[in-house]
Amino acid sequence: MQTISWDDFTKVELRVGRIINAAPFAEARKPAYVLHVDFGEEFGIKKSSAQITHLYTPEELVGKLVVAVVNFPKKQIGPLMSECLVTGFHNDKGEVVLCVPDRPVPLGTKLL
Repeated sequence: MQTISWDDFTKVELRVGRIINAAPFAEARKPAYVLHVDFGEEFGIKKSSAQITHLYTPEELVGKLVVAVVNFPKKQIGPLMSECLVTGFHNDKGEVVLCVPDRPVPLGTKLL
């Protein structure tokens, strides 16, 4: 494992957002959803592609709080310009489980 400095960590903007829209990403090579995530007034709404179709439906994603990196450069994924990276963990089957706060926090709150 590579060690990073505290300054390196503080550069990563891990923020809380609320999924306001989730839809199948038909053009993706692997099954995925297009997510629209609201990070509050300071960061606004950002789009992301997420390969989370094994464990989540679009209906259950809407309204869910998630943790995402909001300061990576935008990335073209097929026809979608991804603006943030929603975080998660692989379970024992290799499926992605979202990283979520276990209590409500204001949108845009930074992970400490």
